[in-house]
Amino acid sequence: MCDKAFNKSGTLNNHIRVHTGEKPYKCCMCDKAFSQSGNLSSHMKVHAGDKPYKCYMCDMVFSRSQHLNRHMRVHTGDKPYECSLCNERFSETGHLQRHKRKIHHNK
Repeated sequence: MCDKAFNKSGTLNNHIRVHTGEKPYKCCMCDKAFSQSGNLSSHMKVHAGDKPYKCYMCDMVFSRSQHLNRHMRVHTGDKPYECSLCNERFSETGHLQRHKRKIHHNK
C-alpha cells in the first residue's frame, strides 16, 4: 500500500490500519475507537479523570503528554506548521488546515 518497511510483522499489521482505517480497540465508556491498544489505554484516563501531566508555567493539567506538549506552545509561541502557499505559521495542524480551506480554497 506504501513504501514503508518494518522488521516486525506486528508493527506492519499496526501500520496497515493507517490505510484501512480499521479501529478494533473500542472504548466501553463512549463511542471512540482506536487503531492501537496503547491509544485506547491513554484514552481511558479521560474517563478516570486521571491527569498526571501538569504544566509548570500555569495550572493546566492533561491526561496525555502530547496534550501538554501542544499546550506548551501557548507559552513558547512555537508555530511548527507552515503554509506552503504563503509561509504563514501555526501552532496546530488543524489551524493550518482551516487556514488553507478559508484562505487558499484547498489549493
